[in-house]
Amino acid sequence: MLKINRSDFLIKPFLKKNNFRASYQIISTIFPIISIWLIVYQIINQPSSLLIKGFLLIPTIVLLTLFSSRTFSLMHDCGHNSLFTKPKLNRFFGFLLGLVNGIPQKSWSIDHAFHHRNNGNWEIYKGPIDVLSLEEYNNLTKRDQRFYKVSRNWIMLFPGGFYYLVLKPRLGLVIIIFNFTKDILEETFAKIKNRELSKLLTINSRFKPPFSDYGNNFSELFELIINNIVVIIGWTFMSKWLGLAFFLSFYSLVLTLSAAILICIFFVQHNYANAYAKNTKNWDILDGAILGSSNLDIPNWLNWFLADISFHSIHHLSERIPNYNLRACHKANIHLLHQSKFLKLSDFSNCFKYIIWDNKNEKLIPLG
Repeated sequence: MLKINRSDFLIKPFLKKNNFRASYQIISTIFPIISIWLIVYQIINQPSSLLIKGFLLIPTIVLLTLFSSRTFSLMHDCGHNSLFTKPKLNRFFGFLLGLVNGIPQKSWSIDHAFHHRNNGNWEIYKGPIDVLSLEEYNNLTKRDQRFYKVSRNWIMLFPGGFYYLVLKPRLGLVIIIFNFTKDILEETFAKIKNRELSKLLTINSRFKPPFSDYGNNFSELFELIINNIVVIIGWTFMSKWLGLAFFLSFYSLVLTLSAAILICIFFVQHNYANAYAKNTKNWDILDGAILGSSNLDIPNWLNWFLADISFHSIHHLSERIPNYNLRACHKANIHLLHQSKFLKLSDFSNCFKYIIWDNKNEKLIPLG
């Protein structure tokens, strides 16, 4: 089988960004979200029974979930600087799109860029659920093995989704503040104990990030703080407008479902039978893109809500391709993608078995 080189792919014509198309994508996503929330307000304030209101709210939950997923997908493009022509525009709109789902865009994008740099190198990057190697799994106790299996079950997409979008950005800031406060107190008591009173006003403690993707530097920390302030103000306004209990439960449900979809998509695009899963010494970034990223054969309407991220091999080959050019680039290079994995919706459930990395044989293996 002939080795495919990066130069074999037709990429350059599809790198061109278009601010008009990018703006249209933003408008066609944000305006429907606002309209749906206005409809939600009308539904909960009409003089009908709870049963009828609940029935009418179901379509709004579905639509808001899908548009939330699209918002996240467009934020993802901004993180790659591939939506608008200018980095500042991508940065600005990425920040705004992050507010919709309550997630700091810059920190997320930096963490996501690490995934792109190491895709297929399972010695360095073990996917969105921190897959264990076979050796690590075998060293676990039976109890811990059972916990690992349960914690990686597809049903955990829902509590995981709730944590990922609703809790984690808030909890991240709380832990950073707690750690910083604790360090200052310990430092102060140590100075008092050592009678170094003249140094009391000198602070040597620094913010320590609780997670790999939040608060790693001042810029990320600043965005984390601003994101939380704006998001909590927004939640407060929406709670007064729609009612505290209703909004928090309704909004949490939407974000949970949206995050579950996104985590599921991300998972199946990298965890599947015969996925490229090399050690560092045998890893190749091109093979990681083509053989370590599945392409999804899903309905066009669902592709729209995911901003065509289903054309994933091409996306990993060059993340600078705008989402609105991905499909055309995929079709132009389809003859070079015969080794890539293509998945249908019916294949998704089988992917969740592949949660062990056999590092000696360099492949993902199922855990039954």
